Amino acid sequence: MVTFDDIEVGETFTSASRTVFDADIVAFAGLSGDFNRLHVDDVFAATTIHKQRIAHGMLVASIVTGLRSRLDDYAMIGFMETQRRFVAPVFPGDTITVTYEVVEARRSKSRPNTGVVTLAVTVTKQTGETVQLGRDTLLLESNTRGEE
Repeated sequence: MVTFDDIEVGETFTSASRTVFDADIVAFAGLSGDFNRLHVDDVFAATTIHKQRIAHGMLVASIVTGLRSRLDDYAMIGFMETQRRFVAPVFPGDTITVTYEVVEARRSKSRPNTGVVTLAVTVTKQTGETVQLGRDTLLLESNTRGEE
């Protein structure tokens, strides 16, 4: 397990990739209740600047959390916060990948045997285009106890 003590600011790593399928979009609409026409109406979507249906931004953000990466080895206690900007569309058939960079690592003030790690998140698709930018904040176990 990768504990807080093993984390270095500036470290970067990339996830596995995954294709976003039409079935994912339909299932997410049913699960979330978000039936916005941009996601589920081919005729309407053809009249937009995208010319076709797009994946929900939150669907893409959700898929990202499950992509295999070094995060799977983190001794994570909790996922504390997520922030995303949706900067370009993801279409059915696009393949997404996420790159993480550790931008902050600090010991928790309220739980001295843990650490708070903030990651910059960049989601790209197969064309190299960035589709989402953001940050995730995680709570990790530590092997050492911080000074109180």
